[in-house]
Amino acid sequence: NSLPFLCPKCDVHRLDEAPSTHVLLTRDDALQYYLTMQTIRSLELKAKQLFNQMIIRTVCHLYTGQEACAVGIEAAVKPTDHLITGYRTHGFAFTRGGSLRAIVAELAGRKAGLSKGRGGSMHMYTKNFYGGYAVVGSQV
Repeated sequence: NSLPFLCPKCDVHRLDEAPSTHVLLTRDDALQYYLTMQTIRSLELKAKQLFNQMIIRTVCHLYTGQEACAVGIEAAVKPTDHLITGYRTHGFAFTRGGSLRAIVAELAGRKAGLSKGRGGSMHMYTKNFYGGYAVVGSQV
């Protein structure tokens, strides 16, 4: 059971052909995307709570409202592709295989974190994900 979408044609640069304008979304994929977005939102709500309680003691760049960005990009790329983001990395840290426990530990500065508690909100690393880049727009 799938739902077809027709996407507008896009301009291409240095590509032999444009991406397909016909996309199929299965019910299972849609539910998985929604579950992942809800999980990221729950993570962000908890991160905000921990920041307000001063358990997270450094700057915390929340990903709230951008959950679909990580989910959509992950749907379009391969797991072997390499990613770098801007300030807000929590969603990609999760979609790239980081556990919720390790992400929260990183935010709280604990050794069990993705970067052993040294990277904080921006510098989380997982396989083929290289965290955030501090200069706005430079990750492009």
